[in-house]
Amino acid sequence: MSLLPIVVFDLDGTLAETAPDIMRVLNVILVREGLAALPLERARELVGAGARALIERGFKVSGRPLDAATLERLFEDFLTIYAEDVASQSHLFDGVTDALDSLAEEGYALAVCTNKPILHTRLILDHFGIAGRFAAVAGRDSFPWFKPDPRHLTLTIEAAQADPQRAVMIGDSRTDIATARAAGIPSICVPFGYTDVPIETLEPNFVIQHFGELPAAVARALDPVPARP
Repeated sequence: MSLLPIVVFDLDGTLAETAPDIMRVLNVILVREGLAALPLERARELVGAGARALIERGFKVSGRPLDAATLERLFEDFLTIYAEDVASQSHLFDGVTDALDSLAEEGYALAVCTNKPILHTRLILDHFGIAGRFAAVAGRDSFPWFKPDPRHLTLTIEAAQADPQRAVMIGDSRTDIATARAAGIPSICVPFGYTDVPIETLEPNFVIQHFGELPAAVARALDPVPARP
């Protein structure tokens, strides 16, 4: 049986604007610990490397040291609070569902590969009614490895039973580009996600400005790769 080509998506900052809810939960933690809440505008420099790094960065910005034991306690609290309300202030980026429909109609398998825990990932995809569109969904804790380790991406593709030789990674950050590059897979990035430098400077294979451009960009990214018989 011929394997389908596959398009693998990051979640935060790629498929969805999730920073408002992530920052909301971070601020619950900070205020409870006696620190000032941080504005949403700080999200680009704080979000994108997972909840532990988010908390560490939040404390660093606030000027307070954070020991390992406290970090672990706050991390567990963050996960619990976040799971109670993952998406009330979040939304899919414009054109996402149409792009997913177009790619599926063109014969691509779809998957999600994110460093968000799988529980919260599934809650968000369910909230937006798109979970059933993906042949595989992998979070930070789905495998022993996570991005930028390329095995997170390659195992996601394997779980989707798709063709790793005809795969594209869609992301918004240095981590997504590095993961795809290490896996030998082209990357397409959006410029409106969570990165502390312009995404173009990180040299993904392509940058799109809107999801309406994605199907054509995927076709261009895979054009040099011959289809398997």
